[in-house]
Amino acid sequence: MRNRLMDVLEGREHNYILPFLWQHGEEERVIREEMARVHEAGIGAVCVEARPHPDFLGPKWWTDMDIIMDEARKRGMKVWLLDDDHFPTGHAAGKVKEAPEELHRLFLGERYIDTIGPAQGASFLIDTLLMAGLRPTVSLNQNASSHNKLVAVVAVRRNPTDGTLLSEYIDITEFVNNGTLYWDVPDGYWRMFIISENRESGSKAQEEYLNPLVRESVQILLDTVYEAVYERYKEDFGKTFAGFFSDEPGFYNDKTTFDFNSKPGKQEVSLPWSNEVSVLLEQALGEDYRKHLYLLWQDVGGKSNIVRYTYMNIVSKLYADNFCNQIGTWCRARGIEYIGHVLEDNNVHARLGPGAGHFFRSLWGQDMSGIDVVLWQIVPGFDELSFRTTFGETDSEFFHYGLAKLGVSLGHIDPKKQGRTMCELYGAYGWTEGLKLMKWLTDHMLVRGVNYFVPHAFTPKSFPDPDCPPHMYAGGKNPQYRYYRYLNQYMNRMSHLISGGRHVASAAVLYHAEAEWAGESMYFQKPVKALMQRQIDCDILPIDVLLEDANANVIEGRLHVHQEDYRCLIVPYSEALPAAMLQRLVQFVEQGLAVRFVDGLPARSSEGLEVSNELQRLASHMNVKVLSLDKLAQDLVADGHFDIQVDNFQPYLRNYHYIHDELDVFMFFNESPFDTVRTKVVLPVEGDVYAYDAFLNRLNSLSSRETDFKALSLVLKPYESIILIQGKGLECYAQNPLYIEKEKMKVMDFEAEWTVSTAVAEHYPHFVEWGKLNTLTNMSLPDYLPHFSGTFRYETEFEWNESVTQVHLDLGEVFETAEVWLNGEHVGVRICPPYRLEVSGLLNKGINNIAIEVTNTLVKDQRDFLSAFAQQEPSGLIGPVTFLTSFQTTEF
Repeated sequence: MRNRLMDVLEGREHNYILPFLWQHGEEERVIREEMARVHEAGIGAVCVEARPHPDFLGPKWWTDMDIIMDEARKRGMKVWLLDDDHFPTGHAAGKVKEAPEELHRLFLGERYIDTIGPAQGASFLIDTLLMAGLRPTVSLNQNASSHNKLVAVVAVRRNPTDGTLLSEYIDITEFVNNGTLYWDVPDGYWRMFIISENRESGSKAQEEYLNPLVRESVQILLDTVYEAVYERYKEDFGKTFAGFFSDEPGFYNDKTTFDFNSKPGKQEVSLPWSNEVSVLLEQALGEDYRKHLYLLWQDVGGKSNIVRYTYMNIVSKLYADNFCNQIGTWCRARGIEYIGHVLEDNNVHARLGPGAGHFFRSLWGQDMSGIDVVLWQIVPGFDELSFRTTFGETDSEFFHYGLAKLGVSLGHIDPKKQGRTMCELYGAYGWTEGLKLMKWLTDHMLVRGVNYFVPHAFTPKSFPDPDCPPHMYAGGKNPQYRYYRYLNQYMNRMSHLISGGRHVASAAVLYHAEAEWAGESMYFQKPVKALMQRQIDCDILPIDVLLEDANANVIEGRLHVHQEDYRCLIVPYSEALPAAMLQRLVQFVEQGLAVRFVDGLPARSSEGLEVSNELQRLASHMNVKVLSLDKLAQDLVADGHFDIQVDNFQPYLRNYHYIHDELDVFMFFNESPFDTVRTKVVLPVEGDVYAYDAFLNRLNSLSSRETDFKALSLVLKPYESIILIQGKGLECYAQNPLYIEKEKMKVMDFEAEWTVSTAVAEHYPHFVEWGKLNTLTNMSLPDYLPHFSGTFRYETEFEWNESVTQVHLDLGEVFETAEVWLNGEHVGVRICPPYRLEVSGLLNKGINNIAIEVTNTLVKDQRDFLSAFAQQEPSGLIGPVTFLTSFQTTEF
């Protein structure tokens, strides 16, 4: 029987990489060459982006797509297509502006007038207030259809001391006559809220975009783009043509396009709207719902939370049904898949603005889960402190502890996704980003379960293309391109090992969107962080799945969802939860599930329904605990809700457990950029455990000195990862352990005069001698080569008289990609720390010669804007260079 490990050892893994291939209308030769560069980098697919193309869906576009499709067929590659001419998806190649008015975007807007009474016979110019513009003038004979549509006028009493709104309100809509409000103002201070349906407002950049709440509006995108592609390539659908990719569709209702705090309650923001939203609000809140709409902006007691929860629940479901689900259904009916991602940044995944309201709903109709990491959103070491990017400060806890887990959880629990989660990554970090950081980001994603990747990007445009570097090939100017295939091979092998099976997690954490809509709440990533730092893996579960999925049940005290099962459910602090969810929690605990509420029980239901009985039953049940966040992980360990154990606190050690029928795969990754992880780990398996090196594609047995199969000693340097595998029949694939008797351990310093030569990418491997170095140093210092981007070649001779069977060469600090030759024999490549290579059998008694090539990034030569947000690393070989004739017995 074949297994996934046999696949990778024999080079039979699948392709899991589909990089963006930007199109600008280049000539045929250039397009074909770029496709060849993608393929020779070990990649089996592309995702074509039309954004920079001048003739999307025009004759030149189809000519260029035909070339790409032809190259893909010849090379056995797959083609995906970004589904619009502009970012974000929803422009429908400009066709929305030609559609009937009812298919354009619609918003709910709020303005107000302050007044004081008593004032008999007062009147107010409502029609003028409904007009767009700073100082509109309305003539009595002006066509009323040019106005925004009045929905309601509600007067709310104000506190005469501080001006805050009080609970007393009066619906005065009926007093509007021919554009004028006639109202006898009662005694006191009043604020009159004018609520209207508006065609304008929202982000100006998205004025001509479709309304994702309206099915017929979304159909414009299908008719314009999807059907056109289907008509031309229908014979390739499900074969060479794999599917479509939607890039960050969302509501974009805020005037600030990327305001990640745009949610009900924010002042002076128009909200997504449609006729169907109006109907559903009436069904949920009653026929007089209009008089409560001002509460979407204003805080007036608990009723505000009820109205906001109801609104967000409606618009996020309409988005899911009319946008994502409709497109996904269209694709699956034609034998292709629908993938992509929405904006998740700084918690906007549960909000409006550039968000889509609810992460799980917004992507449920797709065939993979999807996220993205661009613009320095994730930076090694900045897992708690914020990091300044082009869009402001990051919520680093979300990006490091929430984002990937959010994505992979959807991949795990939605059957149609088949355990697949895609991440768009590397993009817009600037030329300072090289393979070292790319490898770290890759492991960051893999160890959380991401198993499909959309690198950002290949561009055939003449160098330098200023559009969001780094670019993988860059017209041959990227000096690290020749090593890019090593990362891709690693990525494909690892992705193959964590696909097609089942993930193992001890805990489930409730998604916080509904709680945030209804009151005070805790972000889901808060408990996730507490668990990850204690090596307790988890998934994030949305309320919809727990309420609506018939397969979400408690069996023998475990919560089962699709192929996953969890020992406990964690509820981040929620002032309110939907009544049905509170009832479901009661069922769960009575069926034996351990439920942990963090920092308190809910106080009420989101809808304002009576739930005191449910809350009382939860408060008193033996399977319920209320814990502070800092005690959560400790309690789970004490109660046995864990999968693996370590013997000391390792906040930067990440872990992932994946099961195939015949294999248990454990990945461990040290995310610290500075500190070494040293610990003992207990795995929940019996039998021989093997270490798999996915970079070298090698399986090693473990020495009996390294493990007693109860507690394995684990030492991981910064940036280092390891795969441990347990399964039957692996001994025939395993090589001898790298263990050497401890008494023979020796570290040998390397002192020599180095000859240094240089070569830029276009001239490699033709080097020009630079000079000599007696002491290795940072070559980007002012007295050396501060503006050089390319490869440094270090050569020297040394004498060797040791008699040992195993020797490793440790290069020390390297910036940043290293390749080594010893006595003319190729030793290997390293693209990130630790820069250690085995040289056993390559050393000669007497004089030996060594050559070390170190390649930096283009940032020293190309000082792009995006690189300005990060500290620049040195260049070259820093060392110290040493020979290790043994490892400590605690390492593998």
